[in-house]
Amino acid sequence: MNKSVSALIVAAGRGTRAGTGLPKQYRPLNGVPMLARTLRALMAHSAVENVQVVIHPDDMPLYSAAVADISGLLPPVFGGDTRSGSVLNGLEALKADAPDIVLIHDAARPFLSLEIIDNLLAALKTHAGAFPALPVVDALWQGHDGSAEIPHSREGLFRAQTPQAFYFKDILAAHHSATEPADDDVALARSQGLSVAIVQGSESNYKLTTAADFARATKETQMDIRTGNGFDVHAFTEGDRVTLCGIELPHSHSLLGHSDADVAMHTITDALFGALAEGDIGQWFPPSEAEWKGAASDIFLLKAVERVAARGFVISNIDCTIICESPKIGPHTVPMRAEIARITGIDVDRVSVKATTSEKLGFTGRKEGIAAMATATLVKL
Repeated sequence: MNKSVSALIVAAGRGTRAGTGLPKQYRPLNGVPMLARTLRALMAHSAVENVQVVIHPDDMPLYSAAVADISGLLPPVFGGDTRSGSVLNGLEALKADAPDIVLIHDAARPFLSLEIIDNLLAALKTHAGAFPALPVVDALWQGHDGSAEIPHSREGLFRAQTPQAFYFKDILAAHHSATEPADDDVALARSQGLSVAIVQGSESNYKLTTAADFARATKETQMDIRTGNGFDVHAFTEGDRVTLCGIELPHSHSLLGHSDADVAMHTITDALFGALAEGDIGQWFPPSEAEWKGAASDIFLLKAVERVAARGFVISNIDCTIICESPKIGPHTVPMRAEIARITGIDVDRVSVKATTSEKLGFTGRKEGIAAMATATLVKL
């Protein structure tokens, strides 16, 4: 049985070490507020069902502006006087519909990878908690007044990162039992005797603290462009119409498939999944599952569009080519383009649908079926 997972984002701090200006979680990185990037990184993981953000009481207008383009967030709650107090407020807000697992993450770590979340969830199979960390590799010295005094061994030392993952009931009970604030939730969990695993962190999952961190992050958030390809074929079977790009065309045969066999929409869907490196339509909607028998293919395309948005991308353009001897595609490309544009939420001038024949060669040339291929380009600013 899959366990429910929620994320709790701590965003109530003032970020004074980042210099003057907006609280750092609301500062833009190449035009996108850091908090928005952090939220999208978490929501991109398919296991994360709910996201609870803890904010400062003075920041409601800043928060509303930062998340204006992000749907599916729980209403924010206000933080406390300490980080521990803010986390507890967030946990209490989640308690009404308590998840099995909670990921507690800093708003100032916008470059979280899906792999780290995978590793954390895997570690919870054997531990009560888990957190990503990197081993300390530099020499450690204790200093005073700018002078080195005492060296310290770095053996067995780690640099902790977030998210820190716990079973919800355990970490909530630990917060209730704590007698004083802790530096982080791992320290609090360990003080209550909970076992906590260390998983591999990432140098890219750094915390933006100083002005220099923001300068580095600005360089690392340049435009991200992804391209994916899709290809699909469906054989003809008995019938009197085919569905291509969501448009029904009268024909002497229908297309054979577990769903509605919209070969063109299937290949567009695969192109989007491919650009995200998230598998293909068969992995998301296995043909072995009865619930997808006869399903409209826009269900599949909408899931791919949802994943694009969750990963923080927008669809730049889609180009689909339908390969068949018949029916004639040209007279229907305008409504096909309009339907794909409607489903994907992009302008119709960013959707291309065209057709070609195989010069009577192969199975399409023998009029045994239809093939389609598509390319999709995604952009993240």
